[in-house]
Amino acid sequence: MTQDDGDLDSLVRKRIRALRLAQGWSLDELAGRALISPSTLSRIENGQRRLALDQLVTLARAMDTTLDQLVETGTDDVISSPEIDVTHQRMRWGVRADPGMAVIRQRMTNPPPDNPSLMRAHPGREWLVVLSGTAVLLLGNRRLRVETNQAAEFPTMLPHAIGAEGGPCEILGIFDRDARRSHQPSAANETP
Repeated sequence: MTQDDGDLDSLVRKRIRALRLAQGWSLDELAGRALISPSTLSRIENGQRRLALDQLVTLARAMDTTLDQLVETGTDDVISSPEIDVTHQRMRWGVRADPGMAVIRQRMTNPPPDNPSLMRAHPGREWLVVLSGTAVLLLGNRRLRVETNQAAEFPTMLPHAIGAEGGPCEILGIFDRDARRSHQPSAANETP
């Protein structure tokens, strides 16, 4: 076993324990979910039992994660830089945990459209937080003010539009895979 193998082994054991504790599960609870004995699980966590692939797969499923996430070592890519879209005044970050998701920072200066026919609906889900100023979220028949440090989350199948109120505002939006497809930088509509 190389030093790197030992580091990975230790990391996986710590991750199993941390995930178990984060769920608030005892050894008995996780062992029951994984169909292994609590003593086996204890020996896996404290390094007294060899890590077996079949047990890792079972433990990953029991903790509602994947084997890849359980053994990933990506420590080099903790920090990422945004892609800049000057035309739409947006910064976009990809989300490594789910390559289909995106985070977009945008400065808005215009109010939302007055014409309901300009509201968009599409598959997906969006989440946004107002970093500064006040945003107005038109959501179906509702008009919602979202102020600095407030957040909104909504299914994008509801017709929606976002704009600024009383001056510029900056928002940070998180888009799932389906919503992101509708908000590509080339989209004609500048509001997420």
